[in-house]
Amino acid sequence: MRKQRQQGVHLRHLIHTTMLLEIITPDKKLFSGEVKSVKLPGSAGSFGVLKNHAPIISSLKKGAIKFTDDEKRNHSFFIKGGVVEVLKNKIIVLAE
Repeated sequence: MRKQRQQGVHLRHLIHTTMLLEIITPDKKLFSGEVKSVKLPGSAGSFGVLKNHAPIISSLKKGAIKFTDDEKRNHSFFIKGGVVEVLKNKIIVLAE
């Protein structure tokens, strides 16, 4: 019984370890899905975002947005610049 409870706690922890990422361009939505981590090309230097990150709005420079999805696959999108908002485990990127 104790082992089942420990597994249940572990599974609940895994269920809630992702954030919603949306990458939107003027033409289309490039990506919308659950991710574990994101690395962004901030104007003042690149930075990473993990679950429960503090709220932030930042401009982005030309570079790659790199992220790991909820199935631990790595992805990358190249952007010319843009803006990102991080709020309550939702990351919205408006990119060129």
